Order: sequence, then C-alpha cells, then structure tokens
Amino acid sequence: MDERDECADLAAGWPALAGDSPASLAVAAELIARWAEPHRRYHTPGHLRAVLAAAQRLERHADDPVAVRLAAWFHDAVYEGLAGDDEERSAQLAQRLLPRCGVPAERIARTARLVRLTATHDPADGDADGAVLCDADLAVLAGPGYEAYARAVREEYRHVPEAAFRAGRAEILRRLLAAPRLYRTPLGRDLWEAAARANLAAELDLLTGGPAAGAALRR
Repeated sequence: MDERDECADLAAGWPALAGDSPASLAVAAELIARWAEPHRRYHTPGHLRAVLAAAQRLERHADDPVAVRLAAWFHDAVYEGLAGDDEERSAQLAQRLLPRCGVPAERIARTARLVRLTATHDPADGDADGAVLCDADLAVLAGPGYEAYARAVREEYRHVPEAAFRAGRAEILRRLLAAPRLYRTPLGRDLWEAAARANLAAELDLLTGGPAAGAALRR
C-alpha cells in the first residue's frame, strides 16, 4: 500500500473514533498531513496504521481503548526528532484539537497523558492503557521488517554523523535489552518479546561489530 492509500485508509477510520462533523474531519486531515510530512522516513502514515493495528490486537487489555487509539493518532503528530519535546508538543496538540471533535474533557486528558508517556515507554504498574499504547508503538521491534525500520530510523537522523549515530543508537539498544521486559501486556509479551530481543541484539551486533555481525537480524 502506497502512502496515498495509507492516508485514505486512515481518513476512513477516523469517523468511528471521533465523529464525522466537519470540524472533526478537518482535525483528521490536519493530523494526516502532519504524518505525511516529507522529512519523515519512519514516523509516517504507515507507522500510524501499524500502531493502530497493534493496539486493536491488544484492545482487551485496555481500560479506555478509544483514548488509546486517539493517543496513537497524536503520539508522533509533531515530529522533529527532538526526544521529549516532540511528545510534549504532540500532547499539547491533542489538547488543542480534540475539543473541536466533541471529545469529552476527561478523555482528552487521558489521551494527552498517554501521548506524553511515549517519551519513555515506561508505564506504571497497573496503567493498562499506557501498557497497550507502549506495546503497540514498540511492536515494530519484533517485525520481520525490522531491517527496513532500522534503515528508516537512520534516514530520519541523516543529519547526524555516522559515528555519533552509531554510538547513540547502540546506547538505546543496550538500554532496551537491559530492561526486564519490553512489553507490558501479557499478549504483547507472548507475541513479540522473543523476536524483538533477537532483532535488537542483531542490530547492536551490526552497529558494534559484535560476533554475530547482525546475522540474526530478521528480514
């Protein structure tokens, strides 16, 4: 599916989430335009569709599946490659735009909180909605398309010199691998934990010249 079809698919799904009023459809159009910005390589409409699909698979673990899906729409709506700042600005965007769609204030607050949580992907114990959103956002780590994902991330940081990128990326991979668990929902762990760890370890080997030299990277 090319990007135009992905955007059309996203637009078709929005009314079931936030209604089909002219104001709500205008919000959807603004969000889709943001996701389709030309500087993006990974944080694209394809990524948004993948997160929404993964969240749907995990939906039974959520307390407020609608807030989770809204947070998925907004979680990278602002993307300039500035960790923490992007998430905060995306949360503020949700707080500004969702009232136009008639979304209740309590759900808007939940949505903004979830968007901010994607800065760390570290939901508190008992945060069911946070666990579902973070697991859905990290599902890509387990995918057979991991190599393409890693290339796209590099392209988004093409302004960073190679040595600096490798060092920074390796640190992120080590931190992920050191975590006791990557996924917080039982289904997420069953579906993705083992494959994600294999992919992360293979990329780390590729970046650092480890013994496997990335040979285990899933394709």
